Amino acid sequence: MASPYGAARRWGCHDGPVPSSPIVLRSTDPRVPTLLAEGWAVSARSWAARLDLAGPDHLAMEAAARRLDGLLEVRRLEQGDVPAALDLDRVTCGDYPGDVATAHRALTTGTAAPSPGRRAFGAFEPDGRLVGMTYVDVDGTTAEVDFTVVAGERRGRGIGTGLKAASMLALARDGVATVRTGGSDDNTAIVAANEALGFVVDERWVTLRR
Repeated sequence: MASPYGAARRWGCHDGPVPSSPIVLRSTDPRVPTLLAEGWAVSARSWAARLDLAGPDHLAMEAAARRLDGLLEVRRLEQGDVPAALDLDRVTCGDYPGDVATAHRALTTGTAAPSPGRRAFGAFEPDGRLVGMTYVDVDGTTAEVDFTVVAGERRGRGIGTGLKAASMLALARDGVATVRTGGSDDNTAIVAANEALGFVVDERWVTLRR
């Protein structure tokens, strides 16, 4: 659920399993103060949020998506877009903020391929260059955002927010009722974007290291 809309402290991306040495717990877990007293320290804070798409009011998302009209083409990614998705992932792979809880696994040809259970949406420049993408795993009427990323030089222009809004609207049209997403507390841009789109934070997590 990582989402590097902007720059922050970086954990990066991984080609293999995320290291298992840190401990990730809900912030309210009673073990947290015990571990802190034993010499562990909080290395990162993260959150998860929920969006109800079943309601009729999608005005905020529609407004955010419209801001990209005439500037970028936003559409579903297709099999032919996989090479562009891999290229964008490669140059942004080290930009994910936080620690293991929000680490991003590098895309492969398989995980970059859209499917009914793995929807993908992209934002394209007029010259056809892919500058933003979001991948969402869908299971019936529920979905979870895997990640959203925007090319470094194009951040801070509302692309991530508009792209995520467009993807949520498309999912709503497809019958998805609930979407979950998440990210790092370090990334204030994505926190603000999700709030603007109507996501409600319902979980907070801490990553602890010795």
